Amino acid sequence: MEQERQHQGRENSGWCSQVKLWSGLVISIVLLSSCFIVSCVEKNWECCPSTWKSFGSSCYLISTERNFWAQSEQNCVAMGAHLVVINSEAEQNFIVQQLNESLSYFLGLSDLQGNGNWQWIDQTPYKDNVRLWHQHEPNFSAEECASIVFWSSRGWGWNDVFCDTNRNSICEMKKVYL
Repeated sequence: MEQERQHQGRENSGWCSQVKLWSGLVISIVLLSSCFIVSCVEKNWECCPSTWKSFGSSCYLISTERNFWAQSEQNCVAMGAHLVVINSEAEQNFIVQQLNESLSYFLGLSDLQGNGNWQWIDQTPYKDNVRLWHQHEPNFSAEECASIVFWSSRGWGWNDVFCDTNRNSICEMKKVYL
């Protein structure tokens, strides 16, 4: 009888060990699976068209074509974008890394009435937004469009220019989230 109880005790002990081991494994697998599923569900996949550059919540295309300001904006709109609206110095610093220092690029900023009332193409309030004009710019009311240009003595900055001059441009669109 004593031997039978000892034998049963060992069997129960072995069975309990196996149950504990399998329970631990099942709990671990469930926890890992839960973490994986939650991370997949919460993950936002951000996409830009293949030739566009990604920064923040936007995608940017540096145009290799030279056009007037209005035509540059139409070209951007045809791609689901608009001429770039620069909202921060960090955004400008990213953009200028993509630019050729010997070219000038239209921005989505204009004063089409020539009265000093500059407007961003997407209606971002000009007064509340960053302004990175070169020193003493804008300086001529007939120059009603803005460009970003590199001046060797000052680096990158904005300049008022004639809208009907041919320049490169920068298009911007919001990223697509999947």
